[in-house]
Amino acid sequence: MQVERNSSDLTIKSYSEDMEAFIEYVTDLFGGRLASPSEITTPQLRGYVSAMFEVGYSHSTIARRLASLRSFFRYGLRAGWVTENPAKPLRNPRNSRRLPFFLTTEEIGKLLLAPPAYEPFGIRDRAILETLYSSGVRVSELTGMNEGDLSLTEGLVRVRGKGRKERFALIGSYAAESLVSWFKIRKELLEGKLNVLGKPRDKKIMSKNAKINEKKNQADLPIFLNKFCGRITTRSIGRMIEKYLGAVGLDERTSPHTLRHTFATHLLNNGADIRSVQELLGHKSLITTQIYTHLSTTNLLDIYKKAHPRANSRK
Repeated sequence: MQVERNSSDLTIKSYSEDMEAFIEYVTDLFGGRLASPSEITTPQLRGYVSAMFEVGYSHSTIARRLASLRSFFRYGLRAGWVTENPAKPLRNPRNSRRLPFFLTTEEIGKLLLAPPAYEPFGIRDRAILETLYSSGVRVSELTGMNEGDLSLTEGLVRVRGKGRKERFALIGSYAAESLVSWFKIRKELLEGKLNVLGKPRDKKIMSKNAKINEKKNQADLPIFLNKFCGRITTRSIGRMIEKYLGAVGLDERTSPHTLRHTFATHLLNNGADIRSVQELLGHKSLITTQIYTHLSTTNLLDIYKKAHPRANSRK
């Protein structure tokens, strides 16, 4: 997966976890003995799928685990572990596509203004939120951004997406202003002029990260740092958003990915072409983008009244 398919680290991690779960199931099935791949049959795999349904796994999780198994046994055919692929006859469960949860224009405005503009990391947090909403990037793509990827003059940032594929995302004026403010704080943090820590152990971690950053080229420095001068993680951004949700009283379902849903929904609701949105999101298939084509009843009614010749009653 890593060498031939150039799969991302997250994909490899997910497939590994899928195989570990299957190995655990098979070990129980064979009375504590780890069976060889050639001993696995299609009926046994059907039993595995049934067991996942009984436990309550979602259709998407089951489909991914089946994809892991098909890939594993397909490789087994090449390597000579098996003479047939027992996972090939299995079909994915029908996946009912749920409409993505997104924020209204008013709600996203509240969230973007939640971080305090007078605190160093409040300025960073606002830059993170503005960039997520402005560009529609995944949170993992945002944390992977380096200084050399960003061109504020052109309003572009290079993004490394799924499968290590690169694309350019757009940075709007509000996000650009927030990034400029954050870069001033970031410079002080990297130079050690910003005192945000107190514990000796924390200072040790910060010193270690500072030495790592010194060895890097300026272009390779992460755009968004944590308080230890290291690259911020997706988990930290998730916790940060949870904090601001409570502060402004927004729906608890909101996550970092909600800003990506909101980005796509607002573009389409305001007349953007679906293929353009597909490019901006970095979707391989247009089908994936189509889940965002839902419009609110109000928008549909407005469009109907404007477009249909006999939509309005005569006066």
